[in-house]
Amino acid sequence: MCGISGFLSHDPGRPGDEAAVRRMNDALRHRGPDADGVQADGPCVLGHRRLSIIDLSPEGRQPLPNEDGTVTAVVNGEIYNFQELRDELLAKGHRFRSRSDSEVVVHLYEEMGEAFVARLQGMFALALWDAPRRRLLLARDRSGKKPLFYRRLRHGVAFASEVHALAKGFPEEPAEADLSVIDEYLTLAYVPSPRSAFKDTFKLPAAHLAVLEPGRPIRLERYWTRPVGPFRTESTEALADELLVLLRGAVRRRMVADVPLGAFLSGGIDSSTIVALMAEASDRPVKTFSIGFAESDYSEVEYARMVARRFGTDHQELEIRADMVSVLPQIVHHHGEPFADSSAVATWYLSKMTREHVTVSLSGDAGDENFGGYRRYTTARIGHLYDRLPGALKAPALSAFGAFGRTFYPYLGRYARRMSEGEAARYLVLVGQFVGAERDALYGERLSAVRADESQRRFERILAASAERGPIGRVTDLDWHTYMIDDINVKVDVAAMAHALEVRCPFLDTEVVEFAARLPDRQLLRGSESKVVLRAAARRLLPAEVIDRTKMGFGIPLEHWFRHSLKPMVHDLLLDRTARERGLFHPREVEALVATLDGRTPRYDRVWTLLMLELWFREFIDAKPAAA
Repeated sequence: MCGISGFLSHDPGRPGDEAAVRRMNDALRHRGPDADGVQADGPCVLGHRRLSIIDLSPEGRQPLPNEDGTVTAVVNGEIYNFQELRDELLAKGHRFRSRSDSEVVVHLYEEMGEAFVARLQGMFALALWDAPRRRLLLARDRSGKKPLFYRRLRHGVAFASEVHALAKGFPEEPAEADLSVIDEYLTLAYVPSPRSAFKDTFKLPAAHLAVLEPGRPIRLERYWTRPVGPFRTESTEALADELLVLLRGAVRRRMVADVPLGAFLSGGIDSSTIVALMAEASDRPVKTFSIGFAESDYSEVEYARMVARRFGTDHQELEIRADMVSVLPQIVHHHGEPFADSSAVATWYLSKMTREHVTVSLSGDAGDENFGGYRRYTTARIGHLYDRLPGALKAPALSAFGAFGRTFYPYLGRYARRMSEGEAARYLVLVGQFVGAERDALYGERLSAVRADESQRRFERILAASAERGPIGRVTDLDWHTYMIDDINVKVDVAAMAHALEVRCPFLDTEVVEFAARLPDRQLLRGSESKVVLRAAARRLLPAEVIDRTKMGFGIPLEHWFRHSLKPMVHDLLLDRTARERGLFHPREVEALVATLDGRTPRYDRVWTLLMLELWFREFIDAKPAAA
């Protein structure tokens, strides 16, 4: 686990900007505090920050060359099948200088060319410089676990593991906000790939390879696609048997490390299953880590303790009493983009505590997206029932459902208003922040000028690509390609790497992902039971109290904090002259949203989204650019 950076000049005869790469490397110091390296070769410069996980010796330092130095790579992440690949490559005569998993990248490229990336199993973002061909390759893992940004500049293209490093590296070209992307952020509460919040700066999409050559356009190619069939027809029990086999393999592969290792434990099905399988595979107590809150409605530590006792783990807990005024600017800085998933605060504190004890932690992330775990899928089924109604019944059904929602449950009322517009439009109501009339009322002149429905079109494209799946399968596929990659993975990577912690996710193992993608709807959601197959597998490992309890999200007590510790900060940032003169929003609408915090129906999620955006503007756009 590391940080990578680099630069490729447009002119093949012009040396790469080594000073800029060193500035980017310095900005990524937190990702790799153990060592750094920079290598320049003609128009290309590669940079690396090292967090030593496998092969702690100096031979594992990067950039890593092949035998004659003609191919060089920098890698962020872990290649879980490296030993199998290494054995193959040794048999073909390749010589290795280290035991590092990353070194297989250069030798595999020598054997296979661009096709090498399809053989890699793991979480990675990498850059590889082929000196004889004068070309730079960038690649990102199938599930988008590891980030990679690139920026088009006057004299070349730069890349880095974190977007703020691209701003720090080139202070002579100040970064500018892309307001059309801010429009999408306000809809989704995160910035979706392949765009970024900065102009001329992009995310390399998950499962993609980019080929860069001086003076030529960037060529992007997808090397893997999450399957949509053929669908499995076996019984739930038979599928649960197979899933356990796959998860055992995924967990064991992620327990390979030359440093202390542990696991996040929330007490939910996903993380508890991972801990149970780690305990099976380990000859010593697994180290587990949980956080809780003084506000008991947001704390799951009781269930985490139950699982810890069941498997005899070495368990650590932290009760969060967050110093929000000091921690929020840190979180905003490390994200580098506006990001309004409030559970980022909890993940930040969990990662900080965990790093005090271990260097690597396994987590239960992606269980919901793979196996149908979110409660919103039950709501989405109402829309699916509406789609199947005869035409004559749709209007009265819509009227009745809307009236019920307005009277008893405003959330369902908003959903009903978009019911007839199709899956993408109505699903945005379930996952979005500012949508429809609410967005129209909020936007000032600058945002109104760029207002679009790109999020809805994005959803429509993904749903169309999943047309062969059932209705629940399509929305899980939608979440997998959007929310998981650009929210969940981002949140965990940023929080963990800010504290030099590596987090590994067995539910993102390619075999597990492909297995889950072929499950029919009845094995995802059946009646009120979610995650049907995963739940059946987990019953063989976990107490019934963990399996059958009501699902809790990994949230924080925002409402309480907004009424107390965060209240002055909200007023100081959202209602002051700087925010008003930015011209993004109608001041009266912002004032009305802030005023709800003292009322019976606080819109704290909306206020949080605006707060994180304002903090981002002040950190990255208002401030004068400076080198790291």
